[in-house]
Amino acid sequence: MGDITSPLPQSAGYAVVVGLGFVFAFGMILTTYMLKRYQKEIVTAEEFATAGRTVKTGLIAAAVVSSWTWAATLLQSTSMVYRVGISGGYYYGAGACFQVIAFATLAIKAKQRAPNAHTFLEIINARYGKIAHITFLFFALATNILVTAMLLTGGSAVVSDLTGMDTIAACFLLPVGVIIYTLFGGIKATFLTDYVHTIVIIVIILTFAFTVYATDESLGSPSKVYDLVRAAAAAHPIEGNAGGEYLTMRSKSGGIFFVINLVGNFGTVFLDNGYWNKAISASPAASLPGYVLGGVSWFAIPTLISTAMGLACVALESNPKFPTYPNRLTADQVSAGLVLPSAAVTILGKGGAVAALIMVFMAVTSAMSAELISVSSIFTYDIYRQYIDPKASGKKLILSSHATCIIFGFTMAGFSVGLVKSNCGMGYLYELMGIIISAAVLPAALTLFWSKQNLVAVVVSPILGTGLAIMSWLICTKKQFNTINMTTTFEDDPMLTGNVVALLSPAIFIPILTYAFKPQNFDWELMKTITRAEETEEIEAAEGISEDNNVQRESDSANSIDKEKLQAVKSVVSVAQDIPSEKIDAMEEEEARQLAKAGKLGTYLTCFFAVALLVVWPMPMYGSNYIFSKRFFTGWVVVLIIWMFFTGFAVCIYPLWEGREGLFTTFRGVYWDLTGQTYKLREWQNDHPEKMHVVQSQISARLHSPRELAEGHIDDIVE
Repeated sequence: MGDITSPLPQSAGYAVVVGLGFVFAFGMILTTYMLKRYQKEIVTAEEFATAGRTVKTGLIAAAVVSSWTWAATLLQSTSMVYRVGISGGYYYGAGACFQVIAFATLAIKAKQRAPNAHTFLEIINARYGKIAHITFLFFALATNILVTAMLLTGGSAVVSDLTGMDTIAACFLLPVGVIIYTLFGGIKATFLTDYVHTIVIIVIILTFAFTVYATDESLGSPSKVYDLVRAAAAAHPIEGNAGGEYLTMRSKSGGIFFVINLVGNFGTVFLDNGYWNKAISASPAASLPGYVLGGVSWFAIPTLISTAMGLACVALESNPKFPTYPNRLTADQVSAGLVLPSAAVTILGKGGAVAALIMVFMAVTSAMSAELISVSSIFTYDIYRQYIDPKASGKKLILSSHATCIIFGFTMAGFSVGLVKSNCGMGYLYELMGIIISAAVLPAALTLFWSKQNLVAVVVSPILGTGLAIMSWLICTKKQFNTINMTTTFEDDPMLTGNVVALLSPAIFIPILTYAFKPQNFDWELMKTITRAEETEEIEAAEGISEDNNVQRESDSANSIDKEKLQAVKSVVSVAQDIPSEKIDAMEEEEARQLAKAGKLGTYLTCFFAVALLVVWPMPMYGSNYIFSKRFFTGWVVVLIIWMFFTGFAVCIYPLWEGREGLFTTFRGVYWDLTGQTYKLREWQNDHPEKMHVVQSQISARLHSPRELAEGHIDDIVE
């Protein structure tokens, strides 16, 4: 098979990174064209950042799963199982799943209190003003930079290890296709490609799982895997594990990782504007179920892939087919993420290496697309519109978004090359991130939950918390190892100390500073002064309905809406005006009631999953030193495979069912075009303007805009 670092030729690396990247870019360009032609989607600045705020539950769940399935999800979880046993996969899954579910409650609050926001920083600015806004700009961008750096360093390392492709080339080429399709489709491109990526990842994970536990000649059943893993534990027991076994939840190192993972990922979710983008893009009814379904579905991905491939690697190390036989993987190889590809190559040959390469590519690119949208939204709405051109038109805003995607993508490629050359890899960044950003989690969350938190508390507590966390991290390293370097600062105890101090210290600072400098008692209605981007010019240009083109439009019925049909569009789009004010009030009250109900339900679900995933499931087995029996291990594997099928249904099949009407409309339009019946498409669009996405997004805009802003606005668009 050759050297473990390059089981595939370089050409395979370039084929996947460049070729597959451009396939997705072309697919997204085609999809954007089809949505524009058949569903009248217009990629305005507002649409680019929020997808019209009409995205349904299934796509939200698929996007959450895809965005949270990055290189670390697949590689770090599998490496943890190899290092500390089966507990490592569970602790990764449970420790990073809970935050997404908890974020659902925050998403509901954002929908309730700031329905027109584009970023969570706009919410910070509306409540506290410029100083707090700039403070959290740092934490938000630091989160995006660290996450993107992890994606590129981890992804380029795996591509290089599997194919021998130059790491620098991988760092620069991985973002190219992502940048292209994000430019064309905006956040809708992220949702749609996330969906496709998720399908591919789930299929590959199930293939690996069934190969390990059902079909492989060396393994082929949970019973064989169990016997081989127990034999491996007897040959090289794990220090700190119950009985030195792999098949136990009692693991000292695993428990420490559990806490680091749990603490650090609060910042990754709560301060990554990518998750706020998805919450903002969701229709009000989809926010809670989308995030809860996404979180629950995601749990099976790292837990099953690590249980299958991590244990397969342990079980097959004594097999002559294993790449490093008769030696075990070195610590450097494990840290580089080679556990998963080593197991894949052993059980499926070069086909396994190809599958692992494609899976990691999908994970990296889908998560990076979300980061591009996140940063472009921040620059466009929190820097450009806030401080440079407050009256910027939609065209200027979307130009700003496009420029930011390009500049950020390639800047991060260069930054990642520097990290790779300094031997600062994905694993180090993964554990360091919580120390740098987690102190901002609590003040950011309380911005939507506690009206008394004041400016001093929200600005000073994250700064103090971050400083204290870095100090604790370095002091712990110095005391324990008497020297400070990348190796010693990466040890369990210093990382644990820094992460915990970062997340929890603001819980002390915030109440003290709030009551020492007078509580704010904020009026939540003021958050509704945040305005959407002005879309009039872009919609007029796209639909051909500006006053200057009236004559041409009325004479060219093939490419425009005639005067009578134009009035029909107006009557639908201006529904918020035409309905009596008391009816509008009733609609708004009903939506507010639904959101309030969802908010309470979200709180209950957060508490339930916190207790279930973090206490009830793992702690009895941890405390009792339980070592899995063969029957229990078989049941564990079966449950995870069933859970993965649920994940597949929730994020692969359910979105298709939810979007069946739009799919039917699109493919029927394609059929009409291909059979020379284009006139039917124009007639249908003119007769059913309420079905068009542009109309639906405008209805959403009118319903959630302040009444004085809504009045007369539709007339400006249509007349």
